[in-house]
Amino acid sequence: MSVESHLVIRQVKSENGRPWQQRLVLKGLGLRGCGSQVTLLNQRAIRGMVRKVLHLVEVRGAEEPEAQAAAKRTPRASKGSKS
Repeated sequence: MSVESHLVIRQVKSENGRPWQQRLVLKGLGLRGCGSQVTLLNQRAIRGMVRKVLHLVEVRGAEEPEAQAAAKRTPRASKGSKS
């Protein structure tokens, strides 16, 4: 069984004043407005849609939050203690 990667797509700018084609792409991605976020499979069709509205969205891999959370959980030596 293969593990498929995902993309986290978040709308950061409004669709107001944009061409109707870009509005349809945002709707097709499942974005409903500024701040809305969806997780989709990293497929060629999805990447093509994102490319059309790249100036309106923010894209990152879905694996990043888990890696950052794990990095935060690792204990560090405190700055004040000297042993």
